[in-house]
Parts: sequence; structure tokens; C-alpha cells
Amino acid sequence: MAAAYVLALAALLALASSSSQQYANAQASLLHGDDALAALAAAGKLRTDATATAAASTDFGNITSALPAAVLFPSSPADIAALLRAAAGKVSFRGRGHSVMGQALAPGGVVVDMPSLGLGLGLSGARINVSADGGYVDAGGEQQWIDVLRAALRQGVAPRSWTDYLRLTVGGTLSNAGISGQAFRHGPQISNVLELDVITGNGETVTCSKSENADLFDAALGGLGQFGVIVRARIPLEPAPARARWVRLVYTDFATFSADQERVIAGAADSAFGAVSYLEGAAYVNQSLASGLKNAGGFYSDADVSRIVALAALRNASSLYAIELTLNYVNATAVDQEFEAVVGELRHETGFAFARDVAYEAFLDRVYEEEVALEKLGLWRVPHPWLNVLVPSSRIADFDRAVFKGILQGTDIAGPLVIYPLNKSKWDEGMSAVTPAEEVFYAVSLLFSSVANDLKKLQAQNQKILQFCDMAGIGYKEYLAHYTTRGDWARHFGDKWDRFVQRKDKYDPKKLLCPGQDIFN
Repeated sequence: MAAAYVLALAALLALASSSSQQYANAQASLLHGDDALAALAAAGKLRTDATATAAASTDFGNITSALPAAVLFPSSPADIAALLRAAAGKVSFRGRGHSVMGQALAPGGVVVDMPSLGLGLGLSGARINVSADGGYVDAGGEQQWIDVLRAALRQGVAPRSWTDYLRLTVGGTLSNAGISGQAFRHGPQISNVLELDVITGNGETVTCSKSENADLFDAALGGLGQFGVIVRARIPLEPAPARARWVRLVYTDFATFSADQERVIAGAADSAFGAVSYLEGAAYVNQSLASGLKNAGGFYSDADVSRIVALAALRNASSLYAIELTLNYVNATAVDQEFEAVVGELRHETGFAFARDVAYEAFLDRVYEEEVALEKLGLWRVPHPWLNVLVPSSRIADFDRAVFKGILQGTDIAGPLVIYPLNKSKWDEGMSAVTPAEEVFYAVSLLFSSVANDLKKLQAQNQKILQFCDMAGIGYKEYLAHYTTRGDWARHFGDKWDRFVQRKDKYDPKKLLCPGQDIFN
């Protein structure tokens, strides 16, 4: 029985046994308390049946569940605006439901099924429009990045900044930040937006940009859905490469690994590193070294894995690391020269440079292949107690010693351990997203999957990691955070908290939006 179904069933049973009358009253008030809501219900867009509500009661994390009273299936942004103008209860917006701790849920409220917007016009992808000159793309907030990419590629262009997984919605990633290996050069996705259409908590549709309604523009980008829902984003485009030289370099020494990563992101455009278009990295702890390498998207052959495992034994290394980078290209001869220059500058283990050439789209969509493989094994829809933290560069070695060489040692790890540096100067401090105080900080993503009935153990492990960071004064920020108290959120936003509250009062005075974040409940 799928984990998502079990969680949904548990939520239904809990409501039936404890608060069924209250729940029924909430549904009745939704359908009959306002003419606009009644009209949405009569049109079959606002549904309270168990099929609709159960499907919206869980998320990708498969850790928590919360049953909404209703689900809105809008055919246009006007339906969302009507709902927000009339709503008296909580409202959340669900794209792919890829949150891990219930951030997209709305207990007893309304979940807006955003993908329905793309279906309302009768044509899949109809809300993606690339400008005639290829300078930008207008994409509905409900559209998946993979579809935006494909629409742009048909005109030989593409966005500059991505997330690692493209089966996420435009509005969803822009409400957080949207980071991947291109962010060191171009900034996160929120730094690559020209214009938005946002429906605020008042039900008002506002077009905004850096020059028009800039306060709402900055609030919505990285704003966790607290000020409104993004229903259109204008994204700048650039000429798209044809292919990517995909490279991985193995390290046994963390200091060398992290120093090389920072050399790459500091590289001037006219240096060898100016050709690098994407940079991430991975950590492999000794207990799970072989399995981690084998599960690295099929990048390493069995012979490669054997050689790397032998290297770890030779160096007596408790952890190994790998820099992952790409050189995008059209001309194969030119990329050969760039590859030799970049690899020659870096201090990886001699003889442990691995490369392959792939189509540009195939590289960007690489995680989907892993999803398909895990689905076949029944390992995709399991609990995902992920932990994502942004760690200042000055403390990343401490994190390595305590976590990769400490807490995670002796543990069988299912899921990648991702680590790479970013430049704070590429982020817009006026926007809602928060980062550590230093110019260079690391994105560390511990993407655990509970495949051995070990969810509680993994959650306790995450708490131990965070407790270390707190006790050691690491100065980190959680990314895709989930706190349950106002005080924790105030500490998270730091100097931005007062402005965050003021914007909430301005754009969502009824405090309706995105209750799953647990900020203003």
C-alpha cells in the first residue's frame, strides 16, 4: 500500500473519529456561505468529495498529512481571485506537492490545485509563451520547468538558472528561491525574473516588477506563498547550448575539495573557470560509499566504483567528495580545450576525472531518470526527511568534521549528500529569501529517504545535526525550512522579519495564505 495513501487514509479516519461534525460544518460554510464560492462549487471547480480532498492531504515528504475541507480546480486565475476574495478560512496552493513537511497543505481549509490552470485552456502548456525575439518567456505559475525548457529550446533559447529537478512548478520554486549549480554564476531563480502576476490574499491581481509594484515583487520572490500566489512569471532567456560536457572529479581531502569549489565560483570570465556553467558537489560517507556511487545517476561504471572504493581504502578516508561541473557547448573542439584547462587547474585525485557528453536538455532533466528508476523499485514514494541548510564558508570545515566525518559515519545512507558554494552577491537582499551573512556560503542538501522503516531514526539524526549547528554557532539558515513557532521564524528571517510581517499585513491581512508553513497560524 503506497505511503501517500496510508497517510491520506489516516487523516480521514482521524477526522471521522474526532472532529467530523466540525469538518462537515467547514465544508458546508464553504459551499453555501458566499455566492462566489457557491458558483465555483456549482461549476464543479470547488470540490469537497473524498477523492479530491484525500489527494491534497499529503505531499512528497510522506511524513505528515492534513485533510482540506475542499479543493479548488481553477480553470483561470480569475477563479483563484474569486476564492480569495470570498474565503474566510485558510488557503494553500499546490503545484506538484513537492514539499516535505506539509508546507503545501491546508488543514480544514482549501487547497488550490494549480496544475488545473494549465488544463483550463484545453491545451497542455498553453500558458507558456516565448517572446518573438527569444528574449523572455511568460510562464504560468502552475507550469513545470521541464515544459518551460522545451518551449524555449524550440526557439534556440533557455533560462539561465534552474533547480536540480525540473518537474516542479514555476510558482513553487520562485516562492522559495530555486537553486542549482548555475546559481553561483547567475544567482537563484528569483534573481532571474523580470515580471510577475500575483494574486494577493485580498484577491487582487497585481502585475509587478522591479519598476512597478516593486514591494510586492520582492515580497513574493522567496516569500513562501505568504503574500500571494504567482500565476505568471516573465523569465529572461539566453541562447541555449546544444550539449554539455558533464564532469566529476574525486577528492579524498575536504579542504582541497572545498577550496577548489571556491576557486571555480570566484573565477573571472576570462579565466579557465569562466567556461564552467554549473558547479555542485557530493559527499560520500564510508559506510555507504559504494552504494552512493552506484546510485549517482548511473554516472560511474562498476569498474569506476571499484577504483574509487579502493582509493578510499588506500587513503584511509572516512569520507570522499566529488566536484560535479559542466561545460556547455556547441563546438566540440572548443570544449575539449576548455575541459583540459579546467581539469588541469583543479587538484583532484590524479586519474579520477570522469566525463561524459550529453544533450543540454538531458543534463538539466537528469534527476527525472533517477525518479523513474526509483519508481520501478517502489523507492520514490517513501518518507523523505530531507534537511537543507545554507552554511557560511568559514564554518563549512566544521560542518564536514561534525556531520560527514562524525554523525553520519557508520550509517547506511539512502539518498544523495549534496554540497556546493554560492555567491551572496548574486542574491537580491530586497527579496524575502534569507541567506547566511558571509559572501560565500554552501548549500548542503542531505536528501535522505526512509527505505528501511527508519523514519524516526533519520528525523532524530537531522535534529542532532541542527543541534550541533546551533551549539557551535554555525550561523546557518535552513532552506525549505519548516518551523512551528513564531520565534523560530523570526530568528530565521533575522533583520528581514519586521519587513516580512509588514508585508503580510499589507498583502494578506486576513492571514489566509499557506498555513502549512506555520508562520502566521
